[in-house]
Amino acid sequence: MACSSASDGSSDGSGGSGGGASSSGDAQTTSAGEGSGVSSTTSGASSTTATSGSGGGASSSSSSSAGGDGGASSSSSAEASSGSGGSPDTGFQPCPATGACKILPLGDSITFGLGFDGGYRVELFHLATQDGHEVTFTGTQQMNGPAMVDGKPFPRNHEGISGETIQQIANRIPTPGLREMPHIVLLHAGTNDMYRDPNGADTRLGALIDELIAEAPDALIVVSNIIPLPSSANPVSTYNAKIPALVEARASKGAHVVFVDQFKDFPTSELGDGVHPNKAGYARMAGRWYDAISDYLR
Repeated sequence: MACSSASDGSSDGSGGSGGGASSSGDAQTTSAGEGSGVSSTTSGASSTTATSGSGGGASSSSSSSAGGDGGASSSSSAEASSGSGGSPDTGFQPCPATGACKILPLGDSITFGLGFDGGYRVELFHLATQDGHEVTFTGTQQMNGPAMVDGKPFPRNHEGISGETIQQIANRIPTPGLREMPHIVLLHAGTNDMYRDPNGADTRLGALIDELIAEAPDALIVVSNIIPLPSSANPVSTYNAKIPALVEARASKGAHVVFVDQFKDFPTSELGDGVHPNKAGYARMAGRWYDAISDYLR
């Protein structure tokens, strides 16, 4: 997500491959503090809470080659460890019985995919497709990514804008971000706040989550902490530590919210420019997202 520029939210990089991630880095801590893998708090109609595999559990080495035509062959350093937030609530099913499940990638330049064309969305599409799930991406921002993955047209939509803070992302909800109502929202936000104004970032994130819950009550909201930003290690550590409780508080009240740990075990060697992931880093992110949502897909 992090990204340089555009505090007004205009998309700075052309995300495309390379897009030369002009990063105004702000770093993050490199050690993903051990914590439980993806301690994902999930909730649904019956508001079940689960913490998925603590420790480095499920290393589902997704050594997939999302390739097909111009696809992303993901050197699976993306060990999709720690993934889904446990078993989904059987009373909650966000995806339709037929047709594609609509996924909204929401965030900043890391969601846009600066540094690797299509970002984590390429490998995520591959993982879902290889398991027989029909998914598509929604969003109103500049389309990017390969034309084809695994011989299928790649949905190039997303809602990631370079340089945006949590508040700027919130300003896009419900319009234009939810113009096409998603079934699942993947939220990775806060990197730009870490070097602009980390104070109160968790409060702003909570408000954004609440807005998503209110505007998309039938969607699964998947909230992650942020990946390492070596230049702002302390603010990142403080911010990330507060996110699981934000999610748990809302899940315990029946909201369809899940926490995913994108920070744990993320090596700084998979940050192409100190801020944005390289191909392997985006594949790692995809594995974590997929672990969290796979049980909800049809």
